[in-house]
Amino acid sequence: MFYKKNIPHGLLVLVVVISILSGLLGGALIDQLLGFNRDKDDNGHLIQKITEKKVYVEESSVIKTVKKVSPAVVSIVVTKNLPLYKKRSINPNDFFNNPFFGSPFATPELDRDSKGNVKSIPKKVGGGSGFIVTADGLVVTNKHVVLDAKADYTVVMNDGKEYSAEVISRDPMNDIAVVKMKGKDKKELINLPTVELGDSSKLQIGQRVVAIGNALSKFENTVTTGVISAKGRDIIASGSVSKAESLVNLLQTDAAINPGNSGGPLVNLDGKVIGINTAVASGAQGIGFAIAINDVKSVISSIKEYGKIVRPFLGVRYMLIDEDKAKELKIDIKEGGALLVGDEKKGSFAVIPGGPADKAGLKIKDVIMEVDGKKINAENNLQKLISTKKPGDEVKLKVWRSGKVITVKAELAEAK
Repeated sequence: MFYKKNIPHGLLVLVVVISILSGLLGGALIDQLLGFNRDKDDNGHLIQKITEKKVYVEESSVIKTVKKVSPAVVSIVVTKNLPLYKKRSINPNDFFNNPFFGSPFATPELDRDSKGNVKSIPKKVGGGSGFIVTADGLVVTNKHVVLDAKADYTVVMNDGKEYSAEVISRDPMNDIAVVKMKGKDKKELINLPTVELGDSSKLQIGQRVVAIGNALSKFENTVTTGVISAKGRDIIASGSVSKAESLVNLLQTDAAINPGNSGGPLVNLDGKVIGINTAVASGAQGIGFAIAINDVKSVISSIKEYGKIVRPFLGVRYMLIDEDKAKELKIDIKEGGALLVGDEKKGSFAVIPGGPADKAGLKIKDVIMEVDGKKINAENNLQKLISTKKPGDEVKLKVWRSGKVITVKAELAEAK
């Protein structure tokens, strides 16, 4: 039995208030747990709306991106005729004549035909990835994937169709190559699926990206996801086949890139290619690099115009410096630039003999500060500014030399 008279009036009011607040808070808590948002309609009545989870939106975008791009992503198989060796029959007497017989130190004997020619057999010796950029079968990939001029190349489509391929051109300035698919007749290579190229200059750090490629040269169209970790990276890349090469203005990503992914596309969630997967940092996890697609567009245009990759050439070896590095080197400039560096004793010339820069009078330890009025910095390095020109173009260079600023003109040549 409830005795109202035994409860003080103030305490009763407090109990009622607590009960009301508990109900309101409880309702709000339940709304949060169930994923409801409370909004009001035009009449002021509360309406309930289920919040769409961001993770589902993101997963959907990745799936749509992969479906859009994958048909135009190809695997590139590298094969080569390798010599055959005779199979040895084991004879105990051979051991006494040759104690190394049958051991790893023994010299294998080549298998020859009746005319004395060495027999050979085609074998797969490598692989990579690429993506189709024109409906008649032009494929962009990495130069190091198709570097061997004596090898044969096969393009394998996402649906399993195979085409022989010919290397049209290898970029003399970057790890880029263009391959042409070859069909039995002209009708076979029409209306092929192609990728859409994006704008790598608009990428943001932390932006989601998708890498697609022939991982380990045996898992075709493998998909990995990650983010853009950094932009404008410069690295020295080397591999088992290619020699060391300086690569600049790269995108860094934590999307998993494995051997065989080289040449495949790095794609944004709009399904546009914004880079070419190129290299990974050895001994690290989640550090991969891609060539920005804006550095590839001129290559594609060059192929369409000249039938090969044509690059302008200044003929210098340089190191990008900023204000802090300039102070360290006791160079009196504030905005940085391209310091010409080299070691002539080792054949590493800061200014290539006979090249455009040499003819213009540039010297080792010069700092190129501007190209046609555009300042050189991390976003606009020397190679990037020169790549916007054509062979035969004259460029005006603002140069710091031994405390003085001078202007020189150089006529660009074609890179070989």
